[in-house]
Amino acid sequence: MVDQTDGTLRSVAWAEIFPWLSIFRCFRLAAEFRMLLLGAVGMLLTVSGWALLALIFSGSPEVEKQVKPYNGCPWLALSSLVPERPFGLSLYRHTPEAGARPEAVLPSQSYLLRESGPLWGLFEPIRGTWEQLSRPVRDLFDVGLSWTRLAFSVLCTLWVAAVWGWFGGAITRVAAVRLAAEERVGWGKMIRYANAKWPAYFVAPLFPLIGVLLIAVPIGVVSVLLRVGFGVFLLGIFWWIFLIGGLVIALLLLALWAGWPLMWPTISAEGTDSFDALSRTYSYVYQRPLHYLFYVVVALLFGVLGWILVSNFTAGAIHLTYWAAHWGGGTARVASIASGMGDAGGILIRFWVEALKLFTAGFRASYFWVAFTAIYLLMRRAVDATEMDEIHLDDEQEEEYGLPPLKTDAAGVPVVDEEHRGEASSE
Repeated sequence: MVDQTDGTLRSVAWAEIFPWLSIFRCFRLAAEFRMLLLGAVGMLLTVSGWALLALIFSGSPEVEKQVKPYNGCPWLALSSLVPERPFGLSLYRHTPEAGARPEAVLPSQSYLLRESGPLWGLFEPIRGTWEQLSRPVRDLFDVGLSWTRLAFSVLCTLWVAAVWGWFGGAITRVAAVRLAAEERVGWGKMIRYANAKWPAYFVAPLFPLIGVLLIAVPIGVVSVLLRVGFGVFLLGIFWWIFLIGGLVIALLLLALWAGWPLMWPTISAEGTDSFDALSRTYSYVYQRPLHYLFYVVVALLFGVLGWILVSNFTAGAIHLTYWAAHWGGGTARVASIASGMGDAGGILIRFWVEALKLFTAGFRASYFWVAFTAIYLLMRRAVDATEMDEIHLDDEQEEEYGLPPLKTDAAGVPVVDEEHRGEASSE
């Protein structure tokens, strides 16, 4: 940890003393173009799928309220996370008219995005993405859930697993290789890896829910006896068995709620299957809960700073563009275009502005997955004593980054086989 020569302290390996400092590397990686694009497209597909499912179940008032405030445009719901004026902490839509009261774009308790006040809006990279992607699963456990809403929640859960089984897998694979091996994963290798491991990414978070179902269904069937007086007495005698089942369900759901983002980095870093992802997640959460909580808090606080920087940088670019344009176009004309009014040209201007804001909003998802990749590597180090730089590389990467071929010289000493290395390089 310390480099000393002749008793003089030369340097301190802070990363060895405080390994959690690796979380600070996540911002730069999450802000890259490819990661922002993957995050933005994944978010857009997620909310678009939910909106489409809600329209299919539009006959149910419980489901219809999930998309009613969005007017059929999830894109605007996502882009509204980014303000149009810099240094503003509010995530409300900017209204340029003087004296106009900003109206909240996002409703509370919504599937697409929950309402974020001026303070909570800062926590979007971790809290917001966690809240958004896990909400359909939590809705499954609402008491009094109708069959229609139950079907809707199940389909939304499967859609989340399907979308982020690919996009989350792609982001975490790039992040794992970069954070552990300091190597870059090209588009082709990233796509091939995400395609090959998509079934594992998709199934991993569903296994605990299947376990909960296997326990809850028998309890629900037998509980029909509660409808008759004698049945209540009979079940009261054996209720302790139900409590054991409830305890198992609680253990399954607690680790799932707390550790589900670790499943994707497990598969990306180890190249294993969904069973290994499930096993490691439960092991890490229950064996080192305080370590895990500390790493999540550090990532969350650092994500706050990152989100302030990214969102306000984009807001500054938009605001300064309007500022420069108003010198020639006039204040009133630019203000009308900025508020979404105007002809086809004004609509096209708003399209590009909203596209930039949507692209910026992708930082929420990209930072979320990159941060939890770093957290996984830290938890693996704490529990399994595995070094941070150990990672599974596919066949192409192992061939590219592996050691050169060796041979034995006349003295029996292993040396580099220059001839075969030259052949391999030419290939």
